[in-house]
Amino acid sequence: MTPFVTYGLIAINFAVFLFELTLTPTADANFIRTFGLVPAALRDLWPPGLFPPVLTFLTYPFLHAGWIHIGGNMLFLWVFGDNVEDAVGHGRFVLFYALCGVAGGVAYVLSVPTSMAPLEGASGAIAGVVAAYLMLRPCAKIEMFVFVFPVAMAAYWVLTAWIVMQVIHVFGHSDDSVAWWAHVGGLTAGALLILGMRRPNVRLFDCRRPPRVA
Repeated sequence: MTPFVTYGLIAINFAVFLFELTLTPTADANFIRTFGLVPAALRDLWPPGLFPPVLTFLTYPFLHAGWIHIGGNMLFLWVFGDNVEDAVGHGRFVLFYALCGVAGGVAYVLSVPTSMAPLEGASGAIAGVVAAYLMLRPCAKIEMFVFVFPVAMAAYWVLTAWIVMQVIHVFGHSDDSVAWWAHVGGLTAGALLILGMRRPNVRLFDCRRPPRVA
């Protein structure tokens, strides 16, 4: 199955980012304040004449702060999105991705309800994709670079380590620009949603080896 939705999401994210690059710093700041998720702004759910803040739960994942930010997120989506899309189907993957992004936004808002800092980036939605991938294909090999050498490791080692790091940062009260609670919210949503959204013939925690070709 060609992962049309995964490719489409990557294309939309890059299109929005390239559009942001054409804006002046002031216009870009206004764009982020309008379409980013600002917890304090949610007190007015539908102010007249403005983009409704409640809808920023859907728009914030398409904003990114720089090339490293969007590059890292889209790399994760490229590597893991196709398998999850195949497991749930094209239409349900759109809903899955959106709900993981919303869950990440909700977790962020609950963690800093009075903050004026806009949340931007697809990390929450992609964290949900990572959680689903880990539950679908824990034994799949992921190639990592250890120093300068490529090493193939099982997904459960790599992704579990990544998930543990998110939790450590949350409970360690990391004071930086990364919205760790959004990651945890997305992870939780992805793990729960894949239970009910996967197609009937898709197994969880499938570590079967593919049959050998004679």
